[in-house]
Amino acid sequence: MAAKKSPFFDTATTLGKVVAFFGISALCGVLAAGMLVPVAAIAKTGLTTGNNIVSALPSSFEKLPISEPSTIVDANGKTIANFYQQNREPVSLDDISPYMRKAIVSVEDERFYEHNGVDPKGIARAIVGNLTSTSRSGASTLTQQYVNNLLVNNQELTGSEETTVSGNKDYSEKIRELKYAVAIEKEMSKDEILEGYLNLVLFSGREYGVQAAAQRFYSVDAKDLNVQQSAMLAGMVQLPNVYNPINNPERSLDRRNKVLGNMYRTGAINKKEYDDAVKSGLELKPSTSPSGCSAAKDNAYFCDYVTNLILGDDTFGKTKEDREGLLYRGGLTIKTTLNSELNKKAANDARKSIDPNAKSNKDVFSSIVSVEPGTGNILTMAQNTTYGAEKGNTAKTMLNFAVEKSMGGAGGFQAGSTMKPYTTLAWLKEGHHMYDTINAKRPYFAPSHKWRASCLPGGQTVTGGGEAWQPLNASRGFYRPMTVDYGLKWSINSATIQEASKLDLCNITDFANSVGLRDLDSGQPQELSPEHPSFVIGTPKVAPLAQAAAFATFANKGEYCEPRALTSVTDKDGNQYKVKKESCSQQIDPTYIADLNGTLKKIATDRVSKGRVAGPIAGKTGTNNWSTSTWFVGYTTGISTAAWVGRVNATAAEEANTLQGSMINDERAPSTLDSSTYAAPLWVDFMEEAVQEYDRSGFGSPRSKPAPKPEPKEEDSSKEDSKSDSEDKDKESKADQSESNESKSDSGNNESDNGNGNGNGNGNGNGKGNGKKSDD
Repeated sequence: MAAKKSPFFDTATTLGKVVAFFGISALCGVLAAGMLVPVAAIAKTGLTTGNNIVSALPSSFEKLPISEPSTIVDANGKTIANFYQQNREPVSLDDISPYMRKAIVSVEDERFYEHNGVDPKGIARAIVGNLTSTSRSGASTLTQQYVNNLLVNNQELTGSEETTVSGNKDYSEKIRELKYAVAIEKEMSKDEILEGYLNLVLFSGREYGVQAAAQRFYSVDAKDLNVQQSAMLAGMVQLPNVYNPINNPERSLDRRNKVLGNMYRTGAINKKEYDDAVKSGLELKPSTSPSGCSAAKDNAYFCDYVTNLILGDDTFGKTKEDREGLLYRGGLTIKTTLNSELNKKAANDARKSIDPNAKSNKDVFSSIVSVEPGTGNILTMAQNTTYGAEKGNTAKTMLNFAVEKSMGGAGGFQAGSTMKPYTTLAWLKEGHHMYDTINAKRPYFAPSHKWRASCLPGGQTVTGGGEAWQPLNASRGFYRPMTVDYGLKWSINSATIQEASKLDLCNITDFANSVGLRDLDSGQPQELSPEHPSFVIGTPKVAPLAQAAAFATFANKGEYCEPRALTSVTDKDGNQYKVKKESCSQQIDPTYIADLNGTLKKIATDRVSKGRVAGPIAGKTGTNNWSTSTWFVGYTTGISTAAWVGRVNATAAEEANTLQGSMINDERAPSTLDSSTYAAPLWVDFMEEAVQEYDRSGFGSPRSKPAPKPEPKEEDSSKEDSKSDSEDKDKESKADQSESNESKSDSGNNESDNGNGNGNGNGNGNGKGNGKKSDD
């Protein structure tokens, strides 16, 4: 049940108005005298309650920090994006135009420099008006308005539901404001109060403070506001929406001229200044400073990644709401690793590779991301789309193709043959050499075939599935003996698989996991598992950022550095927040890396760059079955870049989703589409200039080819598998015959980079091999 309101305070009645007049007048005297008159000095007018409020109120209140935007900047300090609930940039009084200072005093509190926070004359005038009118008018001084704005700020920060809006306050709240105003005047100088007010007050929409307002309507700094501009802004604060010059230019102009009249009347400006100003138009030059990543343009996806880092880290608040509050109100300066100029080129190259506006490209996209070897600093993160969401417009998306789902990503893409270097590293670890000969015969592994896997129960795994695993090569002429180096250079599936069959699969996954690769197929990052052998030719779904960081390890002599985007986070008071430092550790023997790079240099130099990218460079191609995911990941010692082109929604490596021979960029794509079609050219276009900014030292020399050794007789890992291979020679022969009847495009396609060889593209390891091609 609501409390019964006293007739003494009911301003709808004449009695209430009279009591209010005498009561408030008496209180003004008390307050203006610095609270020196005792409560008993007020006549028995029914205002005991009000005086109790005065006595009970503290003489001051906690002024919580005012809301300030946070800013994300690139590695050179250039602004990428701002985040705010209130767009505000506090400035000192010296950086505010004298005209602006005079204008606000003239229109809001012309006796500002004469009173002690409360203006009895103004209050008396307002009360008389209220007694004789049904409307209510105020007489708040600038000091009282400053107090009110501080209370509003406190209310927003604490979630309080107190009434602080002018016109809605009862007398107890007004009394509180009066007392605080007197207290503020004792603590602060007039100039400090004026500066605080001009930085705090709402001008329009989400523009708070004179600097933000000057930029919004005139694209100038507050210190450069002229007479008429100052008068217009000063006139807005009474009713920001009503006097908005963009929405209501006539009202705004009329209000401005009234302010100019006040300025002339009070002597703030002379007759000539008044005459010149009042003749002028509004002469607006609006500009915007949007909040959030949408305004970051080409840097938007990196901005989104940084935002997710902040909102997901309890360093910046216990709850997500706390972290959002800090980001949007805390005045943070978030310095990042981004090379924004280079990222602009990355975005342009991504759009050049896959045109987001081409009608045929409804589910074909590109992504490019770079990491610095030796630091893990993320240098670029771009894609061919525009950041945002618009129904039916595939050229706009909030999904960041470079990262995992928990960071706003698309969930990764099958790695294809970019996985093959890890089998090579395991080969080297187990005492072999790049120039060893492997019999890259047609793979045939029965479902029961046993593979060594020391990290799994029983120390082994089986092929699995209901059928034998028979992945294909892209070209028929490579089911033969060849060196490991040659098999990796030409990305021969059968070579990699036959190597893996002689290795402990756990050594392969250990290398991949140690450099940060994670399988994203389940939606959550998982370490790569050797349970399904088809992983060796690329069934796991991985993120482009992880790819760039992993290959940066090859550029850095086996030292892996975790990707990082933040270098510092500082609040407006200079307090530093803890951010992730460079975290690097030696994961791979430099000897193995030098041997591996000896081959990957040939791929990048001879097969991909062909003289366009200044070396030394190295890298690896990658394509899954039906080319729904194509890659080139390459590097110098100074920058590692993953370029990806493929499908986002229909990622399954199935014929229905194929990019081979499909319409891309409104043209018919080749039936032999692979990494060399779009991904590798994207990488070359970008790296041609990017490598010039970063180190290009040598990768070290691989070990020399050892003296020839007698070729060992091949033995399978179990009698059962030997029997299976023997029994299925006829099946292999028939499969080879069937393959010879495939399209002529297969023949001689030695550089082809098509498919991960798992056949069904779901990474379940049954390896049916029904894709048309499979090497990369």
